[in-house]
Amino acid sequence: MSEAKRATVYFDPLVHRALRLKAAASERSVSDLVNDAVKLTLSEDAEDLAAFDERAAEPALDFEGFVRSLRARGRL
Repeated sequence: MSEAKRATVYFDPLVHRALRLKAAASERSVSDLVNDAVKLTLSEDAEDLAAFDERAAEPALDFEGFVRSLRARGRL
């Protein structure tokens, strides 16, 4: 890891134990496991943001209007 930054993170004791056990079983550090989990979460966020950008031009439909249209079409 280049230019790694130190942070203090507080885990639930059972989550911390699970992390330590997984780190030992996988021969990786807790830091590596946490970094990978955070990167995965950020990557998923980036995918969500890209999907929002792709759909930005779509017309907005409010919930009440949608329910009314379902009722008008005999779907409710």
